[in-house]
Parts: sequence; C-alpha cells; structure tokens
Amino acid sequence: MRRASGEQWSIRSDGHEAVVVEVGGGLRTYTLDGVPLVDGYGEDELCPAYAGAVLAPWPNRVRDGRYVFGGMSHRLPLTEPERHNAIHGLVVWARWRATKATADTVTVEYDLPSQPGYPWALALTSTWQVGPDGLRASHTVTNVDTSPCPFGFSVHPYLLAGAPVPEVHLRIPARTRLLLDGRLLPIGAAKVAGTEYDFTQARPIGSLQLDVAFGDVIRDEDGHSEVTLTTADGRGVAVWADGSFGWWQIFTGDTLPEQRRRRSVAVEPMTCPPDAFRSGKDLIILEPGQAWHGTWGIRPLR
Repeated sequence: MRRASGEQWSIRSDGHEAVVVEVGGGLRTYTLDGVPLVDGYGEDELCPAYAGAVLAPWPNRVRDGRYVFGGMSHRLPLTEPERHNAIHGLVVWARWRATKATADTVTVEYDLPSQPGYPWALALTSTWQVGPDGLRASHTVTNVDTSPCPFGFSVHPYLLAGAPVPEVHLRIPARTRLLLDGRLLPIGAAKVAGTEYDFTQARPIGSLQLDVAFGDVIRDEDGHSEVTLTTADGRGVAVWADGSFGWWQIFTGDTLPEQRRRRSVAVEPMTCPPDAFRSGKDLIILEPGQAWHGTWGIRPLR
C-alpha cells in the first residue's frame, strides 16, 4: 500500500533532519535535535493547507483561472472553487522522483506536461540539503517547450517559533503590502510604514490576522532577504531567500481547520505577487530552453 504522501526521503546532518516526499516533491517535516521547526504532517496524511509544498508554475491565485498570454486566452482549473480562483500551480499532487540521494541531500525531479490551461512543458528539479546552518533548498525550472511561457514559483512552509502565534515576534523586510478584495486578490498596494502591517522591526503578531503579500523587499548586500519569527528572548527561526524571490506571503492560518488554525505561520518566498498571470507584475517569461534558478532556506535562531 502506498502512503498518502508517497515515498519518503530522509536527510540528516548535525542534528538537523528533514523529510522530502514523493507527492508534490515538498518538505513534510524538518526538526533540529528532535524539535520541529516546521508544522508538518504525517506520512499517511494528505498534505494539509499546502504545508511545505512547491508551488509552480504560479504561486497564489489567478482570478477566475483565466489569463491571456501571447495573444491567446487560457483557462485553468478552479482549484479554489469557493473563491472562483486557480490556486498554487500544478505540481502539488504530482509524483516526483528522486534522482540523487546522500545522507544529507536529496534531489527530486518532475516533468510537467503541457495541458489545458497551461500548454507548456517544464522540467522541475529541487535539491534539499541539511547541515550546520539549517535547511537549504535549490530549485531549477526549465522551459522544455517550443514557445515562451509565463512562470512563477514559491514554496509554502509553515514555521514554528516556539511560542503561540500571537506571541511570536515577526520581522518582514518589506516596505509595501498588497490590498486585497474578498477573494484575496490584489486591488492595489500600500506602504506599511506607520501601519499595523509594519513589521520592518520585529514585534509581536498579537491579534492581527495575516494572509498578505509583502513587496518592495529590503535586501542585504548579497541580494538576500530574510523573515524572522522569534520568541521574546530571540529564539526561533528565520526563512531566507535569494534575489530570485521579490515577495513574501505571510499567512497566520486563521482560516484553517480548527486543529491547525493559528498554530503556525506560513512564510512563503514568492517570485511574483498573486494574479501575476493576469497583471504581469514580476511575471517571469521563460524562453524555450531557458532555466530559472532560486534558492531559499530555514535557519534556526538560538
């Protein structure tokens, strides 16, 4: 009998252990010395709320599942029917294959076929690694089709900082946030300075409910940015991303089923904002044979 999440690939090093799964090619668990740093799920459980999932060829939502590219209209399946949106791409339920595995590293791949709504073929590769500095994930996506294609990418881990969500001190290196309609689709943007959404300096989340994309990212000299979630004494986790990611989606889990509601915080590095297939905002156009590369990771803070 197959597990719901398929084959399991465990990687270990220096007290760090992660499990990557066949179904979705994502991160099921990540622990340090046995203490969970991500809010994962059981191997016989369907991936809940996109926990640890790879989101491609678009992250977040596409309004009505409809968009125009290259002068042609396309219609995606409405995978969020209650809001009439297409959400989180096409690879979450696909079976990935391991092509290389060592004690501390696993590489998984998936070939996305062209299909109605997204008539382009992609080759996706993810390398997951653990070591003294934490977990690192490197992703490559190549257009193996004969025409250009629209593309976006994200990953969806839920982080545990060692405190209840209202007590977590959150820092988001971003100057703006998207304004959303009732379907969680963008209708504008606003600066965060001086508002309740200003987390450029770490402070408690409190009662604030977040399912928001933050942009105009503040980067270090290497082009990286980093979101931190800590307790009052500074312990917790950081999620970092390289210059390939220009957006952070933060979700405090308020709409999840009761057993997971407001239990952890999803911190998603994104290449583009919601509805980028329609707006074109930061949308990546992959030419035939062109590859996109991105790297991010989780770093424990002690």
